[in-house]
Amino acid sequence: MRAVGLLWAVLCGLLLPPVTADEGILHASGSGVPPVTKDYCIIYNSSWVSLPNSLDNATVRALENLTSTVLCSSSEVPSGIMKDKAVVVMRGNCTFLEKARIAQNLGAKMLLIASKPRLSPLSDNKTDFENVTLPVALIRYSDIVDMQLALGNEINVTLYSPPLPEFDYSMVVIFLIAVFTVALGGYWSGVAELENLKAVASPGERETRQKKEENVTFTPVTVILFVVICCVMLVLLYFFYKWLVYVIISVFCLASAMSLYNCLAALIGEIPFGQCRIACCNKSIEVRLIFLAAFCIAAAVIWAVFRNEDRWAWILQDILGVAFCLNFIKTLKMPNFKSCVILLGLLLLYDVFFVFITPFITKNGASIMVEVAAGPFGNSEKNDGNLVEVPTERSAPHEKLPVVIRVPRLGYSASTLCDMPFSLLGFGDIIVPGLLVAYCRRFDVQTSSSSVYYVSCTIAYAIGMVLTFVVLALMKMGQPALLYLVPCTLLTSSFVAWRRKEMKKFWKGSSYQVSDSSRTPLLQDDGTPGLYRK
Repeated sequence: MRAVGLLWAVLCGLLLPPVTADEGILHASGSGVPPVTKDYCIIYNSSWVSLPNSLDNATVRALENLTSTVLCSSSEVPSGIMKDKAVVVMRGNCTFLEKARIAQNLGAKMLLIASKPRLSPLSDNKTDFENVTLPVALIRYSDIVDMQLALGNEINVTLYSPPLPEFDYSMVVIFLIAVFTVALGGYWSGVAELENLKAVASPGERETRQKKEENVTFTPVTVILFVVICCVMLVLLYFFYKWLVYVIISVFCLASAMSLYNCLAALIGEIPFGQCRIACCNKSIEVRLIFLAAFCIAAAVIWAVFRNEDRWAWILQDILGVAFCLNFIKTLKMPNFKSCVILLGLLLLYDVFFVFITPFITKNGASIMVEVAAGPFGNSEKNDGNLVEVPTERSAPHEKLPVVIRVPRLGYSASTLCDMPFSLLGFGDIIVPGLLVAYCRRFDVQTSSSSVYYVSCTIAYAIGMVLTFVVLALMKMGQPALLYLVPCTLLTSSFVAWRRKEMKKFWKGSSYQVSDSSRTPLLQDDGTPGLYRK
């Protein structure tokens, strides 16, 4: 199960740019004193007409509510009623630009088209309507109703489209979550290693410890096989997304529930209260662990049922995701630095190939990694900015891969007004470097290195994350985070080992593992377990 869970986690190690339609803001004000104002989401086509980028540069127009008509013919409205006004009409059988031409001929200065269905990008053949110059925007019909209820019948409106900020504080939250998870996972792995070293001196304790341990060790051959399977699964996801996404959701629910249980059980185990037990199947089980298991299963089930409720489900997904990453960093062991280099190096090539090379191979010129990570969006969407955004009012809901940390965008913009865009970071960008951090922490424990490897590698990971965000903001395109995380962490770890003249020990590493119980432990002068002799 752990290997399968890690496979899903590293499939989409990517930090993505936003996917948005042309979104803008309708600023409405009433006639009261002081005037009440409200902002609403609009969708427009920037190739037809450009909107001001600030409210100060926008022109205010009186709004004429003509939602009783679809404006497919000039005879539908009295003459002169639209003169120098902003007009709102309903969607109908005619095209948007046909409505715009009629409204412009009748003297309107702005056209709003109210839509009861979900908002979708405006698309028409502009070549037949070159003389149409007035702004045209799509707005929710429910917003028109709300506007009248809140502001009255005398309403002034203006349209503008502020630029998407280069930086959003959701990046800081993502950064803190990632660094916290990597640091805590590495530390937890070191605690487990220290307990192994203490238990190995006693044969009885060693057997008990081995029964309790459920670690999985990656060998170089296993690493290569794992990366090959990742490539195959990503290609399968690209072609069969709508079916395999449910498999991944099911695996995530099961793996995250188990991971949350393991994380909380480790905390509860430190509490000396409530340790009453009951006998079941010839085993003695703590009652509190039964309740804990029920809680973890319930959390995963609740997320599965309400996973598309963006307003709050992301919190539960992030909690399950952090537990998922922590558990994998702690239990998946790299036997030596050599295996770490092979794993991180191959996954770096995997990320770069599927992000930057596959656009030259696919028929539509799309990156396989971006397509899979972002989900099956429509062709009318575009990339622009530095976060992942769900397109405004999708024509139909779609399932998204759950193997990401999600944080909603915190700054105010047209995107946040229209929908709830998210900043995303794949689990693979946490777990894969986290395995190296965990190895560094275990090496510190085995060699009494005062956490120098662990601290250095964790700081290097944080620097790599900052570099990833900077490049993402500058290039405005999806970035394989491992492209920056892998060099930062591997080079830093190598430099520390070289400066301490421990590169040979750090590279081989297997001489310091305790998984082989056939080896005889050497005790240090103080009686604590030291290195191993075969």
